[in-house]
Amino acid sequence: MLVHVVEAKYISGYKIWIKFDTGDEGEVDLTDVLWGEVFEPLKDRQIFRRFMVDPEAGTIVWENGADLAPESLFRRVKASKSSLPADHLRMV
Repeated sequence: MLVHVVEAKYISGYKIWIKFDTGDEGEVDLTDVLWGEVFEPLKDRQIFRRFMVDPEAGTIVWENGADLAPESLFRRVKASKSSLPADHLRMV
């Protein structure tokens, strides 16, 4: 399934709220992906929070050329929602 990021907002730390063209939305924590040459600079939170949505790529990108596949972000959003406690789901 092809998905595209249509909106994203910085939350805190390495967490971003993302909305997809499917209408799905949620938070992702990207702490575990900040390794390797292109992602290492993003450990600086001032740099990390300067991402933007690239409408052509359909994902979030950073000034240094780093980006993440929208499908990967979508899976993370889905996984974070499925790992919520049942009590939380009833309150939503």
